[in-house]
Amino acid sequence: MPESERPRRRHVGNARKNRGPLGLDSCLSPAVLPTRPPAVGICVGTARRGAAVSDLTVHPWKKHGKDRLYVNLPDGTAVAWADRATKTVTVRMREYQDEALALLRRHLGEGLTVSPTASPARGPGPVAPARQPEQPRHATPKQRAERPAVLPPLSPSEDLARNRPGSRVVGMIAERGPSTAQRLKAKLLRQTSEWDSWYAGLEGERRVGRELERLSPLGWRVLHGIEKGNGGDIDHLLIGPGGVFSINTKNHRGSSVWIGDSMAKVNGGPPRPYAAASQAEAEFVRRVLGRYCAFEVPVEPALVFVGITSLTRAATQYAVRIYQEREVAALGPLNGKLTPEQVEQVYAVARHRRVWLRA
Repeated sequence: MPESERPRRRHVGNARKNRGPLGLDSCLSPAVLPTRPPAVGICVGTARRGAAVSDLTVHPWKKHGKDRLYVNLPDGTAVAWADRATKTVTVRMREYQDEALALLRRHLGEGLTVSPTASPARGPGPVAPARQPEQPRHATPKQRAERPAVLPPLSPSEDLARNRPGSRVVGMIAERGPSTAQRLKAKLLRQTSEWDSWYAGLEGERRVGRELERLSPLGWRVLHGIEKGNGGDIDHLLIGPGGVFSINTKNHRGSSVWIGDSMAKVNGGPPRPYAAASQAEAEFVRRVLGRYCAFEVPVEPALVFVGITSLTRAATQYAVRIYQEREVAALGPLNGKLTPEQVEQVYAVARHRRVWLRA
């Protein structure tokens, strides 16, 4: 039989799944589970939505006296959760509601109540761009009541569009870092240096920058190495039909990363405030851009990890978009937040160095 005509089988770990009602794959009974159950969740569901297939997982979560079941996309984005005690379901992404409810009924039984105050839907996560919900091609952001500030004239020396990925790191290394001879000596002697992390960061920014610039044909604009007035910088700023993304790059070559609500752990080490810092940076970007635009500018934080061996997201992590470097292409199809004219207006503000130094 030709390979293309052979029936395909879906597996969870080493265990097969039985086809259940509503086109969903049901979890195996405990009697036939492997010795080590799959780590992705306590149950996996697969259902057809038109021509697409979505894979949802159910994860238990207990914290601060709350006992919930979360239904997540493969990238860890929560589409819904249920309170075990009250059987109340909060749906974040309406396009997955039927699938999520079917999965939750396997654990909680009938009698589920969908909360009428469910949060508005957010687009699916990074690993499956084709599953992004249909959005109006040109949504209009809410207009601001106050008049925007006047943008100062832009000179070539203040145009951030000229920056290459990692250019700010290059400047700092050239100003204060080791010479080429010192680096060569340290490499030959296998000596570590305080500048090693800077060179790793430079490599990460360059690799992610190349991926972001490939989105230009889809109507996206990208800026790199934006210096802030407090001495920090923004690694990348992506502006396009899907809104604005403040992107922070982390290079942890050969490491495993776990990311939670506000902290991250590299190889199980001490917590690092990556997610919290990304959210604060996105809020800063929103304030700066909004000062010079006549409409509210939608800004989302994103963390991109480079060179890692594995990435685990907490079931409740949905405030920050989490990617590995090759997954940032998932941002390309996003749309419905800014019109082409608004993209150019935001870009005209963002490329101005003085706008950020004055903030």
